[in-house]
Amino acid sequence: MRHLIKRRRLVVLLGAATTLVVVLGMLWRSAIKRNRSVPDEPFRIAGNLYYVGATGVTAFLLTGPEGHVLIDGGYPETAPLIMASIAKLGFDITDVRVLLNSHAHSDHAGGLRALQEASGAELWISEGDADVIAAGGAGDRTLGPFRFLGFLGLGRFPASRVDHRFKDGATIRLGPLTLTAHVTAGHTPGCTSWSFPVHDGDRELLAVDICSLTLFPYVSKLVEPETYPGIRSDFERSFSVLRSLPADIFLASHANWFSMKRKLLERSDAENPVEPFIDRAGYLSFIDRAEATFRETLAKQQRRP
Repeated sequence: MRHLIKRRRLVVLLGAATTLVVVLGMLWRSAIKRNRSVPDEPFRIAGNLYYVGATGVTAFLLTGPEGHVLIDGGYPETAPLIMASIAKLGFDITDVRVLLNSHAHSDHAGGLRALQEASGAELWISEGDADVIAAGGAGDRTLGPFRFLGFLGLGRFPASRVDHRFKDGATIRLGPLTLTAHVTAGHTPGCTSWSFPVHDGDRELLAVDICSLTLFPYVSKLVEPETYPGIRSDFERSFSVLRSLPADIFLASHANWFSMKRKLLERSDAENPVEPFIDRAGYLSFIDRAEATFRETLAKQQRRP
């Protein structure tokens, strides 16, 4: 009899826990969807480089005489905001010839299909993330045990047609525009940071758009069984690769990571509006903080029995 009572209690507790997770997931999704429709004001960062993202989730436009390159698509709801920002700057979405992405999560890949359809651009995705983007977020190993929440739509987004798959170190060219892909994996297996030269006056500056160096709380496992095989060594390599890049202009897939709002305020007092965005010290500090969090998380996981 006692065993039966314990079993019933366990079933009730499991049921309550599952219900709580589902409800919290639905509330979280609702709050995020409301935020997705908040635009950021587009602006020129330097030379032919512009910010066209929204809600702090970044998107960058690199313009050229033979067409433009757009990096990241935000959430599905963000795509119209990106297109409106491009138009507000005086450019046409149909002149975007190349679509790039940082990684295969809904806040950066969700709007790619709509942008692809509106522009006719070709989409380039790293080999490590291409299958997930082509499947609209399905099969994302980085979500770990939370993958089952896909039935709520969490982590899912409109599937895109992947035109080109590339390896680490690939160079994408469009007329005089040249961008280099650095696969800085860990956050996802194909997480891609982009570096490219930007001409501002008589200076050539190297812009580096960092994909992500974050671990998912309660999900990312750096010890056996790893979230995906090799995640720990991927993070180790990513810290090293990013430090080796001679970044001048610090960019990232989230605006707060490179203090975009603060730098915009500082422009009003700057002799040259580009200067606040030339921030190698901030770039290296961001990598240092991310690695410190990684080391702390690894140490905690290694201590667990």
